[in-house]
Amino acid sequence: MAFAVTGAFKAIEHKADIVGIIILATITGVAGGTIRDIIFGNELPNSLIDPSYVIITISTAVVLFLLYSRMRKHWNLFLKFDAIGLGVFTVIGATFAYNLFGMNFLVIVLSGMLTGIGGGILRDVFVNQTPIVFVKELYASASFIGAISFYFTLMITGEIYAGTIIGIALTTGLRLVAMKYNWNLPKVKSRYD
Repeated sequence: MAFAVTGAFKAIEHKADIVGIIILATITGVAGGTIRDIIFGNELPNSLIDPSYVIITISTAVVLFLLYSRMRKHWNLFLKFDAIGLGVFTVIGATFAYNLFGMNFLVIVLSGMLTGIGGGILRDVFVNQTPIVFVKELYASASFIGAISFYFTLMITGEIYAGTIIGIALTTGLRLVAMKYNWNLPKVKSRYD
């Protein structure tokens, strides 16, 4: 739902109709996990096996379509939920990879990041924008650090719950701090800057 909200808001900002809002909310909400499932060779992605994922994204889109003028002023609150969603989805992806492939560092980190940031990348591409994860604040980096912390906590403690809590807390915390203080990674200076 957290990711679906950002997709719906983005669609509304780009003057999409109700169908466009539903599609962008759904893509943002489930695309990362769906792509992960396809890459890992699942017969069907979880988002198609369990219809609750798509039902939640569609419901979110319809609610935002109907209540946008009242909810617009709460955008900062939705960004905080997006940060929590990033942490949760990153760890869900990392856990998914761990359950399938064991302690494979590269697979765990890539699965965590893809699950966390995949939907947001597609959302921005669909509205013809450079994905925010590549240019603004710590987003992909927060997901990366969260997935790595999940891996090393699991390696050191052997406790998946400890890895889950630390991974979510680090990812979400880094994202929230980056938003508050407008932290960005260094960029190449062009002669036009």
